[in-house]
Amino acid sequence: VQLQASGGGLVQAGDSRQLSCEASGFTFSTYTMGWFRQAPGEEREFVAALSWDIVTTAFADSVKGRFTISRDNTRNTVYLQMNSLKPEDTAIYYCATTRTARTWGTTPGDYDYWGRGTQVTVSS
Repeated sequence: VQLQASGGGLVQAGDSRQLSCEASGFTFSTYTMGWFRQAPGEEREFVAALSWDIVTTAFADSVKGRFTISRDNTRNTVYLQMNSLKPEDTAIYYCATTRTARTWGTTPGDYDYWGRGTQVTVSS
């Protein structure tokens, strides 16, 4: 399993940014995909998740209404669209996939496979 996140960078507060995560090594269309983030000195936290069948989504309260998650099962890619970015969104963003196919989770413990992360820095 390989997950490669990209799209991070330095942005200003209020800007938008889209992260991408390209997956390989498993049947992407049958796995829930999640985004997590970790700020310096903080624990890794859930950001968003999207089920394999694109039916179920979940978002952290801190990003609801600002972030959306989508996936293209033909491209084995999951996206995180981040709008109205705030300085507190600064973190390394990780994509991840669940332990088994057709399962759902919103905690780090539900996910077994992780990408290397992409840094998002939001300046005020």
